Amino acid sequence: MPTKNARLNVVLEPELYESIRRMARKSGLSMSLVARELLKQAVELQEDSYWNEIARKRDNSFSLDSGLSHEEVWG
Repeated sequence: MPTKNARLNVVLEPELYESIRRMARKSGLSMSLVARELLKQAVELQEDSYWNEIARKRDNSFSLDSGLSHEEVWG
């Protein structure tokens, strides 16, 4: 039976498998749902790290002399 969500098979070290199993049992969720939520969090952290680095570079290179005033931007 087809599913709307893509599937991914992952091989885990025994310690990681047990951690996810315990988290699933404690929360009353399936291991699949717990793993999916953990992966979502990891992706969000990677994205945040990327955008923080972009912002840091822009912040370090910004000069008030070359910036536009509020009036210039919003008229």
